[in-house]
Amino acid sequence: MLPDFRLETYFSRWEFNARYHLCASDMESMSVAELVDMADDDDRRSWDELRLGYTETFGSPALRTAIASTYEDISEDEILTFAGAEEGIFAAMHVLLNPDDHAIVITPNYQAAETVPGSICQVTGVPLDAGNNWHLDLNKVREAVRANTRLISINFPHNPTGKVIPHSVQDELISLARERGIYLFSDEVYRLLERTDNIRLPQMADRYERGMSLNVMSKAYGLPGLRIGWIAAKDREMLSRMERVKHYLSICNSAPSEVLAQIALKTRNGILRRNRELINKNLSLLNSFFADYPDLFEWSVPDGGCIAYPRYNGHDGVELFCKNLVETAGVLLLPASVFRSELAPTPENRFRIGFGRANIAEALVALRNYIDNQ
Repeated sequence: MLPDFRLETYFSRWEFNARYHLCASDMESMSVAELVDMADDDDRRSWDELRLGYTETFGSPALRTAIASTYEDISEDEILTFAGAEEGIFAAMHVLLNPDDHAIVITPNYQAAETVPGSICQVTGVPLDAGNNWHLDLNKVREAVRANTRLISINFPHNPTGKVIPHSVQDELISLARERGIYLFSDEVYRLLERTDNIRLPQMADRYERGMSLNVMSKAYGLPGLRIGWIAAKDREMLSRMERVKHYLSICNSAPSEVLAQIALKTRNGILRRNRELINKNLSLLNSFFADYPDLFEWSVPDGGCIAYPRYNGHDGVELFCKNLVETAGVLLLPASVFRSELAPTPENRFRIGFGRANIAEALVALRNYIDNQ
C-alpha cells in the first residue's frame, strides 16, 4: 500500500493558489505556438497533419530517435517512453523488484524513489551528508548492500539539494554494481542544468549494461505539460517487461505531446541555452537576497538543477515559517517535512526553493517584505 504522497498533497493545496510558486521544480515553460515555431518543415507538417489516434506504447519511432540522439550509445530500440517520469519510476520498480529483493535509495529524495520500491520489497536509505556539501559516502552504500540487493537508485543532479557527485564516485558505484550484478537506476531529470559542463555526469545507460537512465521533458526543458518521460537502457528484455506494465497504466502517450517533444528535442540547444541563462540570472538574485539575511538562512549555490535546499535558522522553525509565508504573503516554499524519509534521518529546518521561473525577482520582493515586517 502506497502512503500519501506528501509533496503532491502539499502542492494540491497550494501550487495553483499561491501567488508566487517559489519552489517550482521545473524551468519556465513556453506556449505551444512558441514551440511549434521552432519546428523544421517535416515536424511542422507532422504537427499540422496530426491525427488524434492512439500511439505506439513504446513511443513513436520518430520521438524515440530524437530521444536516442541525446545519448552517446543508445538506439531508438533502447528507449521506452512514459507519461512523465513518475510512471517510469513505477513501471521500473515493479519490473525490477520482487518481494524477496532488497533495494538501496539515497535520502532525502523525491518520495516515489523510496515509497514505490518500499511497497514491493525491503529498502535501505543511504543519507547524503548535509554537513559536508551533501556528500555521498560510498562506504555507507557498500555497507547497505546485501546478498539479495537487486537495485541501487540514485538521482544527480539531486532533488532537492542540487548535488552532483564527482565522476570518480559514479565510477565506483558502477564498479560496485557490476561486481554484484546490481541494477543502477539513475534519475537524470535535471541533467544539462549543471553550473559548469565539466561536472556533468555521463548518462548511466551509456555506461553500464545494467544501468537505466530516467529523464523527462518537464525539468531541464521546461515542458511538464507534455507529460513525456522515458527510460533508456541496454537491457531490452527489461524494457519490454516495463512496456507490459505500461499497458496497465497510460497505455500510450498523447499524440500531440509526442510531436511537440520531438520538436523540442531537435531544438534542445536553444531551449537549454535560454534556460541556463535564466538560471544564472536568478541565482544572482538569490545570492544577493540571502547575503542580506546571513543569520536567518544558510545558503550555497547548488551544483546543478533549478532547485536548492537552504537551511532556515529562524526561531519559529521552517514548518511554521513556510506555513505563515504562503498564507500571509502568498509565497510558496516546500518545508523539510515534505522530504522526510522513513528510512534514514533527514535534515530539519530546510526548505526547497526553485529558481527556474521568470518571476523570481517579484517573488523575492514579496518574501523580503514578509521577513522585514515580522
